[in-house]
Amino acid sequence: MANIKILLVDDHNIVRQGLKALFMSESDLTIIAEAQTGREAVQLASDHRPEIVIMDVAMPRLNGCEATRQILKVAPNTKVIMLSTYSDDDHVQQAIAAGAAAYLLKQTAASELIKGIREVLKGNAYFSPAIAERLREQSCKTFEDSENLRAPSTELTPREAEVLQLIAEGFANKQIAYELGLSVKTVEKHRQQVMQKLDIHDIAGLVRHAVAKGIIENYRSGAPIS
Repeated sequence: MANIKILLVDDHNIVRQGLKALFMSESDLTIIAEAQTGREAVQLASDHRPEIVIMDVAMPRLNGCEATRQILKVAPNTKVIMLSTYSDDDHVQQAIAAGAAAYLLKQTAASELIKGIREVLKGNAYFSPAIAERLREQSCKTFEDSENLRAPSTELTPREAEVLQLIAEGFANKQIAYELGLSVKTVEKHRQQVMQKLDIHDIAGLVRHAVAKGIIENYRSGAPIS
């Protein structure tokens, strides 16, 4: 049986260790690499071209949805499975819009995750039962699946979203410029556009927005949120 190459993406070592222990019981599942940041995940996906990426939604330096978009550009045959503590419609819809093939909750039973991997390899989408039921209900109410699965409206471009996350994580303009390969002047322009579009004009407000949207988690940011 051919090995299925898997890239694990989670900044918590204990989560990655648990997933590795789970996959050891499946003879055809092989962990080929691990990433602790979203940006690292994109690079590893480009280098190794895994069949499956197990991706946490809340990742440092580049959140899971943005990382998914970039991974699917460099490795279009890869299937991304979101594994998250967030179960709300906002996060699920953002993941779907980014191209995730599955969305499972971290409290999901081990057998459910294995089943999810098998299903997406067949070309199917897969969701935790509660999420799947909500999606079905939404479809029945509106009869417009594509509209319901669209990401929440936002005026931020992908690049602006990257800048927002790094600002919220406490990066200075020069650090953001280095991280994204941009000039400081370009970063400053993106920063101004983010503030104007969100109508938020201070760092603390941007951090609160990023936390509320699940772009970062409270403890990851070096900026004050009080």
